[in-house]
Amino acid sequence: MIDESPLESVKSNIVIEFENSSQAKIVYDSILLEFNTAPDFRSSMTMDLDDSNIIINIDAEDSTSFRASVNSAIKWIKLALEINNLTN
Repeated sequence: MIDESPLESVKSNIVIEFENSSQAKIVYDSILLEFNTAPDFRSSMTMDLDDSNIIINIDAEDSTSFRASVNSAIKWIKLALEINNLTN
């Protein structure tokens, strides 16, 4: 069993493209609070809006916390899209 991870950190920028800028803005506004209040013990996430794209920046101490951050971001975006589809 490996005690120490060989990774010093994991950093990534994930770009999510939407059909149009208004859809991207709705999702961005819907999940911004989640990004701002998510616990950041071993990773941090920021999010930017660029026209019809949402850019998620993740900086994690290890692969496990990176994966958890990616999963959280995907879950929040998916939920925002599902709610938006229900209301339209």
